[in-house]
Amino acid sequence: MEPSQETLSPPSGTDPTPPHGYTANKDAYLRRLKRIEGQVRGIARMVDEDKYCIDVLTQVAAVTKALHAVSLGLVEEHIGHCVVGAAGEPDPALRAEAIDIKVKEAAEAIGRLLR
Repeated sequence: MEPSQETLSPPSGTDPTPPHGYTANKDAYLRRLKRIEGQVRGIARMVDEDKYCIDVLTQVAAVTKALHAVSLGLVEEHIGHCVVGAAGEPDPALRAEAIDIKVKEAAEAIGRLLR
């Protein structure tokens, strides 16, 4: 006998989707991104003020490094939460497929970061 939809539904007022892997560190990511946003505005100001090109490039490199750090953190969170979560799938038939999907997502994201 199949369970009714009522037994499958979460209690009212709860979110049926699990939080993303980065949820626990969301505030830290937002702080870092706001800092990066400020750095980018600073670079625009430097260009507007005709600052020396090497100084502008130095700041661009700093922003790029900061964004890479955020990206690597998110990849780590994806592997630690999403891939590991897929490995916890109770149905063996679905488990392998879920793991493959999450690992492929991680590999594609890493590929985009390396381009």
